[in-house]
Amino acid sequence: MTGNNSETEKLSEFIASLPYSYKITKHAREITENYSAYEGKKVSIAGRSMAVRRAGKLVFIDVQDQSGKIQAYFDFKELGEEAFSSVKGFNSGDIIGVEGTVFKTTPGQISINVKSCKLLAKALRVLPDKWHGMQDVELRYRKRHLDLIMNPEVKRVFEIRSRLVSLLRSFLNKEGFMEVETPIIQPIYGGAAAQPFKTHVNTLDEDDYLRISDELYLKRMIIGGFEKVFEVGKDFRNEDADTKHNPEFTQVEWYQAYADYEDMMDLTERMLSHIVKEIFGTYEITYQGKKISFKPPFKRMKFVDSVNEAVGKDILKLSDKELLAIADKHGIKMESWERNRAHTYDKLHKTLVQPKIVDPTFIIDYPAGTTALCRPKRGNPDLIERFEPVAAGIKFGNAYTELNNPIIQRQNFEKEMQKKEEGDRETEPLDMDFVEAMEQGMPPTGGVGIGIDRLTMLLTDKTSIKEVILFPMEKRGKQQ
Repeated sequence: MTGNNSETEKLSEFIASLPYSYKITKHAREITENYSAYEGKKVSIAGRSMAVRRAGKLVFIDVQDQSGKIQAYFDFKELGEEAFSSVKGFNSGDIIGVEGTVFKTTPGQISINVKSCKLLAKALRVLPDKWHGMQDVELRYRKRHLDLIMNPEVKRVFEIRSRLVSLLRSFLNKEGFMEVETPIIQPIYGGAAAQPFKTHVNTLDEDDYLRISDELYLKRMIIGGFEKVFEVGKDFRNEDADTKHNPEFTQVEWYQAYADYEDMMDLTERMLSHIVKEIFGTYEITYQGKKISFKPPFKRMKFVDSVNEAVGKDILKLSDKELLAIADKHGIKMESWERNRAHTYDKLHKTLVQPKIVDPTFIIDYPAGTTALCRPKRGNPDLIERFEPVAAGIKFGNAYTELNNPIIQRQNFEKEMQKKEEGDRETEPLDMDFVEAMEQGMPPTGGVGIGIDRLTMLLTDKTSIKEVILFPMEKRGKQQ
């Protein structure tokens, strides 16, 4: 916006004079999809002027509200000189309210024959070119408001995301889980192997962290006597920002006392299939041209067996040097701080096995040492009772039969600290407060974490996590 102070003041006064509210009775999609029910009926809608076409004593404006678009038809004969004159001042981008009757124009366009109208907000900036829309990906993410205006299909992504979270909550509520809130600012981060964001709390004069997971606080609630708890919330990891990662992300975690990872697989399977069926009316979706079925039961694949088959060797029997050599042979890039067994196991599976998985699959029974928070596999201490759901090559969750032995838990934390001293950047810190809570007695427990962003990617056929986060982390341009 440009202009001298006098012009700016006049414009500000004009904007201030516009209505504080407007009564709407219908939305565009409701009218266009049920024309026969609304033909000849009086309606009022409000939305943004997306295209203005003037033809003598007629003006046509495409009005876009949350649901879609409908044409507003302005006739000089109907409105009179004063009202029609004001309509001629409407421009693309302005937000207007119109009231009139529903009809079809001669070419058959469903429209509203406007009897009265109001300017509700004046656009001071020009919309992007309507033919090209918002094509610059980085600009779309930085200016999501314009992306939503110009690319209606983007709205559909976030409608599905909202529906997903709503269904997830209602499913867990019906299963008897209680939704809770745990601290985002924590004195000790934990519950995952990740690098944290550090902050400072002035009133306590101490350095704290943004949580990387909800896990350890939700487990405290299990110890405290709640048997089924869950939380949907933001977590933060000071790591990659790429097609599968955003430093700020959303996940749901739930924990159930007296349950194990088999129970959690059953619940996860029922929840995911229910959500997909409710949103799409079918268990099948299409992701990048591939048909994916969420109809239960889901396939189960053993982690070690699948990697062994891919590399032609028993990875559990290889030395550290041999295991790293296998990764090098397959061109797997390992940072110096990652060159240990846990990270190598993960990279081998992520590179050689995971991309080939199409239908929802539970990857089960991971090698011991890949997490500090999971119980050993019954009958085989070389493995742990852990599973991760994968579909279309995307991993979108993690789950355990939770470790509830405080002695082993402390030992595992100490091993993690040793790995940190050796240079590993993604380790669990020693949380003695949590160990002390476990010493009060923690019941057998199953727990699951599902990444909302990655699950939304699957359900909306998107290959980048930034397409399903309204305001992803991006390097910001200069403000104007």
